Amino acid sequence: MKNLINRKIDLRKSLLLILIFLSVFILMSCAEQTVEEVENPDRFLKGLLHGFIILFSFIGSLFADFEIYSFPNSGVLYDFGFLLGASIFFGGSGASSRKRKKYRYSDKD
Repeated sequence: MKNLINRKIDLRKSLLLILIFLSVFILMSCAEQTVEEVENPDRFLKGLLHGFIILFSFIGSLFADFEIYSFPNSGVLYDFGFLLGASIFFGGSGASSRKRKKYRYSDKD
């Protein structure tokens, strides 16, 4: 009997969660962002620069009203530059995080 009650509660929670997600998605579909025609949108190099200065931009955005990410931009090239710049600034691919052994011990010792 207790197992049946737990199933009903789990089903109600699941249905409530699905209802909340559907409500949010329906409300989001009403949102609209207009894109103005821009002659020279930001491209790869601007994305790379914005990726390099992401930390400083984030700190500045806490105190002033400006965005970290440029909009409108050229799309994939800007995104790739932004990602590459941020990954280089925050330490690259992580290959250097492996511990290096300073001393090598041989089995003969």
